[in-house]
Amino acid sequence: MNGSHVRGPGRGLGRRALAGLAALAASVSLVAATQGGALAAPGSPGSIAGHLGTPKAPVTVFSEDFENGQGATPILVTAYTGAAPAKETYTADPAWLASCNGWIASQRNPATPPPAAGCGGWWTSVMQLAGTLGRWAGADPAANHAVTAYTNSDPGPNKTQLETSTPIAIGARDRFLAFSVDVAETNCHGNHAKLGFYLLDGARAVPTFTTPIEPCAQATTTLDGIRVGTFTSNSPVLFDGSTVGLRLVNFQGSGYGNDAAFDNVRVLDVTPQLGIGFGSTPAEVGTEAAMKFTITNTSELAVKSGWSFTENLPAGLTVGGTAATTDCAGATVTAPAGGGRITMTGTLPAGREFCTATVPVTSKHAGTYTTCPDDLTSYAGVNPPSCADVRFVAPVLVFDAHAHGGRVTAPLVSVAPLAPSDLTCTQTAGKDGKTLLSATLSTLGSVGVITTSAAGTVDPDGLRMARASAETARVNLLGGLVTADTVTAVARAQDDDTGMVSTGGEVRLANLRVNGVTITDPGANLVINIPLVGKITINERVPIAGGRGVVVNAVHVHTTAGTDIVISHARAALTLPGQPCPTV
Repeated sequence: MNGSHVRGPGRGLGRRALAGLAALAASVSLVAATQGGALAAPGSPGSIAGHLGTPKAPVTVFSEDFENGQGATPILVTAYTGAAPAKETYTADPAWLASCNGWIASQRNPATPPPAAGCGGWWTSVMQLAGTLGRWAGADPAANHAVTAYTNSDPGPNKTQLETSTPIAIGARDRFLAFSVDVAETNCHGNHAKLGFYLLDGARAVPTFTTPIEPCAQATTTLDGIRVGTFTSNSPVLFDGSTVGLRLVNFQGSGYGNDAAFDNVRVLDVTPQLGIGFGSTPAEVGTEAAMKFTITNTSELAVKSGWSFTENLPAGLTVGGTAATTDCAGATVTAPAGGGRITMTGTLPAGREFCTATVPVTSKHAGTYTTCPDDLTSYAGVNPPSCADVRFVAPVLVFDAHAHGGRVTAPLVSVAPLAPSDLTCTQTAGKDGKTLLSATLSTLGSVGVITTSAAGTVDPDGLRMARASAETARVNLLGGLVTADTVTAVARAQDDDTGMVSTGGEVRLANLRVNGVTITDPGANLVINIPLVGKITINERVPIAGGRGVVVNAVHVHTTAGTDIVISHARAALTLPGQPCPTV
């Protein structure tokens, strides 16, 4: 620092304070250093109600504290070997290594500078920079080592102060990487150091900043009259390799000022966390549930540009018809209705803790559908999510079940339904049953014991069934024209996992005789015409409720005189809420 050193580090403190206040809005982030090992992991997978949207600290994938094997003798950074397992070594521009730059120093060094160091009378100030960095990091100031610069001549701009010799394994590809470094600078009345970190992908150098680190202007803390802080690069890189090199460049070429030391260099994994959750479930089949993607930043809240992922939905789950929405910057969500794949790209702007995208999904079948990390067929710049479930259920249909043993409607006489059982127009499962020992049907006949039941049930999967049955014994109609030991009618309505309703029924006959003819195992709607008497229908089936129900009559007599007799009647239906209940 030509000429400036004679004024000493105590001069110009007022100017440094003003510069610090003016730089509070600088774009390079300042964060407090965390010591004692790797930083906490970023947001780990979880449910939508858990950590999502709460940034976690970056993960340190490489760190260098310049302490390995160091004692009281200072060495140039190019002679240093880092700790195992990396055992990293470093290079620097020869022009920068001259004139009191590039020494790994501490306050335990001898009071005289190394031979030919070019420090003039400022070696104690060099050691003080290393001590201040130790104090800042919570270490022993006397024992702390740091890479120092007390620039005693013009090195020229854009000089490399530190570059790894061997690529560093970072464990995975397609990660957002950033740098963190502790920097202390003195003589801020002179020209300021301006530091920039680069990721090295082979020979390609990728900047991780938009504005260089300028400790004199951007640090918010002064210790021992020295500006000090921890700086994180403000433009993380989506790095597609699994190994990375690093380079620290000083854009300041002047020897007037430019007196800064650095320590605790870290490569940080600042990859956002992808989370998947679903809105309120269960949802009815055929309706839509909200599938919500949350992209959560890491705690330094730097911009993350260009992350992407492709989610394959599990079989049976498809994209709904409502348009997807997102509040992520520059985002594109590709989710064709009816398809099974969702692709998204976007940006987390600087300062944003998280952003979201919501895609409607639907299913034709009831069931629980699970998405897991393996369903991401490709992703870059995000940590995969944990598993998440969405459940679709069949519609909650309305039960209708009714049964009776017999009924007569005639011009001069009528007999109300015998032993009626009813479960009518309700969404609540239940059961009703009746028994009657015997009954006469006016002058038209008689019956013996009648047993009826009507029920609505829900199985463990939420599927519904309405069922009715009627058994009538000792049937004797029209003076013996129709007789039977027993006749039984059963009607059923059952929904499936799509919400569709199927109906069915059966008639069981024991010794049924019509006009002297024994009837066994008749097909549906068997009609027997008897001249001058009328017609008799056996195993009568009548669809009702738009196909969602059925009426089953074991024996139905229509006489030419207008008399209508039903023996063993069962009705069952499952209707949609709000629709009229059957009355047949």
